[in-house]
Amino acid sequence: MKTVKIALIQTKVSENIPSNVTNTLKMIEKAANKGAQIIALQELFQTPYFPQWKNIKKDNYAETLKGYTVSEMKKAAKRLSVTIIVPIYEKKNEKYFNTAVVIGKDGKLLGQYNKTHIPHDPGFYEKEYFEEAKSGYKVFSADGVKFAVLICYDQWFPEAARLARLNGAEIIFYPTAIGDIVGNEEEGNWHDAWETVQRGHAISNSIYIAAINRVGREGNINFWGLSFVSDPFGKILKRASATRQETVVIELDLELNNFYSEGWGFLDNRRPDTYSKITSSINKKKTK
Repeated sequence: MKTVKIALIQTKVSENIPSNVTNTLKMIEKAANKGAQIIALQELFQTPYFPQWKNIKKDNYAETLKGYTVSEMKKAAKRLSVTIIVPIYEKKNEKYFNTAVVIGKDGKLLGQYNKTHIPHDPGFYEKEYFEEAKSGYKVFSADGVKFAVLICYDQWFPEAARLARLNGAEIIFYPTAIGDIVGNEEEGNWHDAWETVQRGHAISNSIYIAAINRVGREGNINFWGLSFVSDPFGKILKRASATRQETVVIELDLELNNFYSEGWGFLDNRRPDTYSKITSSINKKKTK
């Protein structure tokens, strides 16, 4: 068996960035004490979900990779000998990215991923704040385990999950900030769709999925938490609360990826020669 113990940390977030970081650091330590080797935090874990509003000053929340948040997480990773996935709002060369930094157990950067797919809808005005990344889908390695990190809206796109798997990932982590917009419930069950699409990625790619979401109300959004881990055939192995701060710790048998992949052939029986239209340009609807 090839196993790894992971932890997902979902929290409530205040306007106080140092307080949010301190709260999360305490939860990271508890996860490490339970044997977690890779610990993943939620999207924008140390800031409120500011993209629900327009015209917020970016520098109120943006940091560089040498800033306070990453520095504190480096110290924790080294002290606890764990790998930490740390999402931040990154300022780089006067541009702003929704970034997930991966810090190894020696306290050094293993790399970073910038969010590729950026939504822009009422309550999620992300194109106003985040650049669309063009750096591709990266795979990181820690303790012999290969994993990808995709961020929130990326989770709706099957192409991103497929490429992460083809690049060798054994787990996909999805740091997330999603919930119900107050007064907009008529659109249907967002949570059910959110969880279902990710379970579909697990099945079609024979890969573990780990989604980390925040809890609590911020402005007009009720974040539903319910962070979860799915096995490579879409079975929910563990799910967090809808309302409480919580740490999900679970050991995964990574050999199951090969078991389901070989049994169902979803990767071996692909037909890339028929998929060319996927990468062709599609005209977007013109907006006034």
